[in-house]
Amino acid sequence: MPIPPEVTGEEIDPDVRQELMSLPKGLADDVARNLVMVAQLIDEDPEKAYGYSRVALRLASRVAAVREAAGFAAYANQKYSEALAEFRAARRMSGGVDLWPVMADCERGLGRPERALAMAGEPEVQKLDKAGQVEMRLVAAGARRDMGQLEAAIVTLQSPELASNANHPWTARLRYAYADALLAAEREQEAREWFAKALEADKDGATDASDRLAELDGVEFVDAFDEDDEDEDRADDAAGDREDERDVVDVADEDLTDEDLTDEGLVDEDEDEDDEDDRS
Repeated sequence: MPIPPEVTGEEIDPDVRQELMSLPKGLADDVARNLVMVAQLIDEDPEKAYGYSRVALRLASRVAAVREAAGFAAYANQKYSEALAEFRAARRMSGGVDLWPVMADCERGLGRPERALAMAGEPEVQKLDKAGQVEMRLVAAGARRDMGQLEAAIVTLQSPELASNANHPWTARLRYAYADALLAAEREQEAREWFAKALEADKDGATDASDRLAELDGVEFVDAFDEDDEDEDRADDAAGDREDERDVVDVADEDLTDEDLTDEGLVDEDEDEDDEDDRS
């Protein structure tokens, strides 16, 4: 797959670059450039990112960072079985636990929420950092909802992290998930309060909390461009109607005889008689 010439591979994370040093230099550079493309495209064009990840995987399948990138690219394309296999391989190579929450979410994607829930109770969770533990809580709550256990999902999300006023990268998503669960449980007033808190913490627009709040408040957004187009169409229609009216009048004027005009009341009969007398 073509890679823009401005992508050098130097943009890669230093830790990943360190892993790639086990490869010959030219090969390491090729792999790095493909990994950069995966990182750049995974949100805006997951399918293309997946293509670049497969190239990197073909070049360096024994590098943990490559297997991890391939896993995330597959995950972004909802290829959960493939993603899970790549994450497991990356975990075996690195020995870390950071991928535990996303592995559990793959189990959810495969329709196995009970496995995801079981993973939430494994010792690996205690080894996660705070962000990882919050992520695992979100996955566990999602699994509860998958299983129809809505109230249990709400309780799962209730935690010191949810109650904290501090703003962390995961704060908005945690509050949003809690609000969404409350709304599903028809606790609308509480849901509105937590959507507002999620919006307050969401500095990067990671959630659609503002839209959900607007829906709850009954606010309907109108696309200004669509409105302008409608006004323009109405103006064009009106202009067309006026043109049609002028055409009808012009045709009528050309076709009507004096007799027709008299019948229509457009010519005064007395004037016709006067004209006739003058001609005599």
